[in-house]
Amino acid sequence: MTDQPVPALQNPETLPVLPIKNTVLFPYLFLPLSIGRPASVAAVEAALATEEKTFVVVAQRDQQQEHLSETDIYTIGTKAMAKKMARRDGHLEILVQGIERVVIVKVVQTEPYLKAKVQTLPLPDDTGTEVEALTRSIVELATKALTLANPESPVDIQGLASQAKQPLQLAYLLGSMLSLSVPQEQALLEAPTQLEALRLLHGYLTHEVQVLEIRQQIASQAQTAMSQEQRQYYLRQQMEAIRKELGETTPERAEVETLRERLHQADIPDEVRKEAERELSRLERTPPMAPDFQVTRTYLELILELPWKKETEDNLDLHHARQILDKDHYDLEDVKERILEHLAVLKLNPKANAPILCFVGPPGVGKTSLGQSIARALGRKFERLSLGGLHDEAELRGHRRTYIGAMPGRIIQALRRAGVRNPLLMLDEVDKLGESHYRGDPAAALLEILDPAQNHTFRDNYLDLPFDLSRVFFITTANTLHAIPTPLLDRMEVLRLSGYTQEEKEHIARRFLIPRQLANAGLTPEQLVIPDETLRAVIRRYTREAGVRELDRMLGSLVRKVALLRVEKQVEHVTITPDQLPEMLGPERFFEEKTRTTLEPGVATGLAWTEAGGEVLYVEALVIWGVSGLELTGQLGRVMKESAQAALSYVRSHAAEFGIPMKLFKRCGIHIHVPKGAVPKDGPSAGVAIVTALASVLTGRPARADTAMTGEITLTGLVLPVGGIKEKVLAAHRAGIRRVVLPKANQGDLVKLPDQVRKDIEIVLVENISEALKETLTDQPVRVPTMDQMEDGEAPKESVESARQAAAPASAQQPPA
Repeated sequence: MTDQPVPALQNPETLPVLPIKNTVLFPYLFLPLSIGRPASVAAVEAALATEEKTFVVVAQRDQQQEHLSETDIYTIGTKAMAKKMARRDGHLEILVQGIERVVIVKVVQTEPYLKAKVQTLPLPDDTGTEVEALTRSIVELATKALTLANPESPVDIQGLASQAKQPLQLAYLLGSMLSLSVPQEQALLEAPTQLEALRLLHGYLTHEVQVLEIRQQIASQAQTAMSQEQRQYYLRQQMEAIRKELGETTPERAEVETLRERLHQADIPDEVRKEAERELSRLERTPPMAPDFQVTRTYLELILELPWKKETEDNLDLHHARQILDKDHYDLEDVKERILEHLAVLKLNPKANAPILCFVGPPGVGKTSLGQSIARALGRKFERLSLGGLHDEAELRGHRRTYIGAMPGRIIQALRRAGVRNPLLMLDEVDKLGESHYRGDPAAALLEILDPAQNHTFRDNYLDLPFDLSRVFFITTANTLHAIPTPLLDRMEVLRLSGYTQEEKEHIARRFLIPRQLANAGLTPEQLVIPDETLRAVIRRYTREAGVRELDRMLGSLVRKVALLRVEKQVEHVTITPDQLPEMLGPERFFEEKTRTTLEPGVATGLAWTEAGGEVLYVEALVIWGVSGLELTGQLGRVMKESAQAALSYVRSHAAEFGIPMKLFKRCGIHIHVPKGAVPKDGPSAGVAIVTALASVLTGRPARADTAMTGEITLTGLVLPVGGIKEKVLAAHRAGIRRVVLPKANQGDLVKLPDQVRKDIEIVLVENISEALKETLTDQPVRVPTMDQMEDGEAPKESVESARQAAAPASAQQPPA
């Protein structure tokens, strides 16, 4: 705000200065003030001590400032006179009247209060048509603004205008009545002419009228919406009264009556009926437009739709069940036998609880589809839930009804879809449940669901009523067991589904995969022929899996290419030969492990277990002269490294038996490597293969190329049992290996092997490392270079040729037993 230039001094007065906050005092007007600052109180008391009782009232620039100086106040203010004064609790309450405008010429005192020389500013008295026009417009705008602000008590602006001696007095009066800021009021006070003051006030009034009109419009819209809701409420009340008089009911009330009729006819437990009737009575008292109406109605519909007592009758015909299981799945005899056992138990005891099975096996072996076949065999409804990545416990138990959008858990929803209380419910990928979370632990929620001693009174958070899950046939699936919590695993009966042999894959492809792919492509068996040798080539060269999922994709690709030939070139009959596979499926993806027909000293054939089935794994050992220690490579895990250290310690402790000079261990180091270094490897089952590789490289006796081995070793020379025997033997069979050395303690696992595999492979059982080395190393040693030759970098010329002869397949030396 720019203050006016100070006029020439004409009889200046020296008066106390009273700074005020949040407002401006205009001439001719009264203003009540409450004074509490010590400096302001002192200024007023000094003024009251004089005969005139006058002082200068001026607005301060910063409303938060308490200790003021000359620069903190405006230059132009109003000379005022105190009319009334009262003291209250250390404060002064005074009523002042503005007399005239003044300008502060010089501040002559700052303590204990401000005191300044002031000069009177004459009131402007300019006139003209524009002043008259602005005056009339201001009167109209002020009348409109005050009417909008207070429509019930309008102010007579015309009367005030007629009483004003000049337009500037009216401008000051209206300026004090409007909600103007201090800078706006100060600008009005400092206006040098009436015309400028009226222009400022006209602008302020125009803005105020616009704000008040918008506020009135908003209030009117809110009032209209409220009135509309009230109107609708009254109309609904009238409609309901009319319907009652006519004997009719509203749609909402008709729906309530329908629910009551359904509840009356429903076959539900007494405890559930009591709760449902209580909720139904509450629903009748709830207005249809209330949010709780829909929540309660949805809850009652869930209660009425759940199969509290309804169940399907099991088909207990064992012959029929066996036919369906054999028709849908090849092999899997253990699982089929377990299902038939359950049917037999149900036949003897219909009230027996359903088992809780866990199918564990690599991907693609038919775990999920097996569940569907079991449901068909039993004559039960089938529902499947995928638990992979589930983090929220409420997904299983449901959300409480207090939450917006609350829903029952997946278990209750599945039973609602099934429509019976004894379906077969498959919980897929139970090993991939999310970890404990701030939303709860879903694995812990499964403990109650899968516990026969607890699940007969399972309470869903949304339903909040006991529901019997003991009649549900639960089947879970997993690829591995290590990710399943032990308490949860304890509640399930584990059935392992191992990988398929090549012959089994051929049977599955002939019986299931090829007919399905032909049907999908619209071809007949006569239009596409896949000979046995072609099918074997696809299995060996384009798939490497325990299951048949990738094989199904490869066969689908072949069928689609034949369908394209039929459509484009009108080819009626196609027979695919192995030579055509690279053209149709691309280059071979896998090469068979049996490519090592001969083994150099230091190489042994091991067997490993993976989630995709078994695999052949070669262990290589090498003596490095001039260094010391044991070097391990191939991305080996901690357990496998410890097996290598145990194997080396055993060989060193029995060096005399093997004819190994002890000084060799002092002058050389040993490097053990397991190929496929990008693949992490761990576990104790490679112990026999590692000790064989070490004995081979240190004695010069090559390992038998036709023999694979597995087993854990100890420092005392024992061979301990390991897991995954079936998968490992099947891997050896796929690789063309016909002799396998196993721990004797694993003899019981051999009954799980297919008959064809037991015919093709010679199984050698050993109890200790000495027996294992007799079966894995050849009898013809390669002459090992002497210590001096090794140190000089020389080696016998016949050593390599001797190694090749000694590593020839043992099948050429002795037939398998």
